[in-house]
Amino acid sequence: MSRAFRALTAAFALAVASLGGALYLAHERIGHPDALIDAGSGLAAIDLRSLLENPHSDQGMLDNAFRQVEKTYYKPIDASTLLTGERKELVAYLKAHKVESPQVPYQPASGDEDADIAALNRALSESERRYGKQTSNVELTQAAIRGMLNSLGDPYTVYLSPNEINALEESLKGGDFGGIGVYIVQDPTTKQVLVEPIEGTPAYKAGVKTGDRILAVDGHVVDTLKLDDIEHLIRGKIGTVVRLEVRSHGSHATRNVSITREQIYVPSVHAEIKNDLDYVRLADFGQTSYEEVRKAMLEGKAHNVRGYILDLRDNGGGLLDAAVEISSLFIPTGTIVSTIDRAGDRDTKSATHESIGATPLVILVNGYTASASEITAGAVQDYKAGTLIGTKTFGKGVVQSIYNTSDGGALKITTAKYITPLGRDIQHRGIRPDIVVDQRIDVPLDTPKDVQLAAAESYLRRIARR
Repeated sequence: MSRAFRALTAAFALAVASLGGALYLAHERIGHPDALIDAGSGLAAIDLRSLLENPHSDQGMLDNAFRQVEKTYYKPIDASTLLTGERKELVAYLKAHKVESPQVPYQPASGDEDADIAALNRALSESERRYGKQTSNVELTQAAIRGMLNSLGDPYTVYLSPNEINALEESLKGGDFGGIGVYIVQDPTTKQVLVEPIEGTPAYKAGVKTGDRILAVDGHVVDTLKLDDIEHLIRGKIGTVVRLEVRSHGSHATRNVSITREQIYVPSVHAEIKNDLDYVRLADFGQTSYEEVRKAMLEGKAHNVRGYILDLRDNGGGLLDAAVEISSLFIPTGTIVSTIDRAGDRDTKSATHESIGATPLVILVNGYTASASEITAGAVQDYKAGTLIGTKTFGKGVVQSIYNTSDGGALKITTAKYITPLGRDIQHRGIRPDIVVDQRIDVPLDTPKDVQLAAAESYLRRIARR
């Protein structure tokens, strides 16, 4: 992926906080926890459906969202903040649906949980009674939950729609799905929807180019659509055809491209051995990332390379377990990361004793190296297991847990902060590399213009000559 496009993608992901963090993703089904983890600490997530007396109750979903955030958010919460946030978002939602001067009742928090939940329900019930025919009860409930979470001022604590949570789980499983094989992003300034094809996929073979702007999908104009809605239009049954109307960068002409959908697998690792150095670029920390990185590093050992480069630039995070496992490739024993919840309870993740002796090691980092990436970078730096080169990392030192909701969506709640093995809290601070090498944002990675990569190669060659 081109550097500018990757940077835009990373920036967007961090801005919407869907993939930009250390997240514990776990689902409890019939008492059997099945742990997936996305950039976070490891707290078990609870399937809220099992907590609902009536799984179709909008108020039941709201009740449980309130209880969950009050119980698990990593900082103490004032219930008045949640009530105010609910009302603010309900009013905004109704105005956006052409309801003039919507009347949504508000009652200050009393400090009694049952009374505060009753106040939340009154605001939602009254909104449904007055405006349900003009809007949607489901969407009103989602707006109420969104408002509560947004009121915390935490970009990582959000409500995820069913489409968003499915996309998140899919990405963490390695991106194995039916589609055409493109990265898709919306420019935050122009709102244009841009794509980059993955080499070898149907989109790439059909002639879709990096930076092409999607104008329509199967005749549906995309200007006013959300990204998850556009993704939904592009994906479909394997073997079916999707028709894109696109415009290339710098061109006024449009063209139509017909693409047959296939099963798509997106690896998280790009690896190559060049000039006796093993270069491994990791796009995210997904379920397959550990095995992919390990395989690439062992390939380097088999070729007796003089050094290893793990490129974590523009890597916005992923699964905590993947970060611990990948860190353990370079760190034989000891703590990799510790998480601390609101009560001050600490959970320590230790090395898995799977070190493969990949030395000397350089890790490349930049301002879009975030969360799970920072866990690995911080551990390697603390143990002096490698050298960090590049620019200061993003600085996301909090972790999230996913809690399913009865509509098929989920709550993503910040449940803890994390610290490095030496106790460093990197939230809003980031990690300063051992060797600072500045580079413009528009320079493509792994090209002759990539001065950070050149610095890593030069450093490893100097080490090898000693």
